[in-house]
Amino acid sequence: MSLKENITMVKEELNSEEKFFEKAVMTERFVKKYKNILIGSFAVIVVAVGANIAYDANKSQDVAAANEALLVLQKEGANEQVLAQLKAKSKALYDVWQFAEAIKTKDAAALEALRSSNAPMIADLAAYESAKTSGDFDGYASKQGALYKDLALVQSAVLLMGENKTDKAHQKLLMISPDSPVAQVASALLHYGVK
Repeated sequence: MSLKENITMVKEELNSEEKFFEKAVMTERFVKKYKNILIGSFAVIVVAVGANIAYDANKSQDVAAANEALLVLQKEGANEQVLAQLKAKSKALYDVWQFAEAIKTKDAAALEALRSSNAPMIADLAAYESAKTSGDFDGYASKQGALYKDLALVQSAVLLMGENKTDKAHQKLLMISPDSPVAQVASALLHYGVK
């Protein structure tokens, strides 16, 4: 190697070291300038992660306590203290228990109260059971998003057939969609039951 090549290599090394130190100084200035913001952001992230972990732990404890209360209720029957604990830990599970008990005892008032449940499935089931008890299937079937709408229409048609109102029964059965699980029943009623 010649002296000229050595000098060129040394210059390149010095330039790369100079660039490295320049970047280090820029980074140091950035950190000094935004030190409080960086520490605050890190603290906020740590607090948020900690709060999320605590929330999840509390939620899982509530779920476990609600499940234990439900098991006690299933084994021992209605116990006001355990019912209060279940209601405090999981309102939806409490509504499920109330619905099961109302069905068992055929309690129309309890079913009517459960129609306003925050658990949409329980509210719909309670509305359907109330309709079944009162025979007002049309009111239930006209409700937006009714889960058992087609079944209510079939039951309404059967009631109308019993009253010899075949035209109205025919109209009810035609409202059932062809891809419904009760479409075959409706088709059979249209063919054999309603003339």
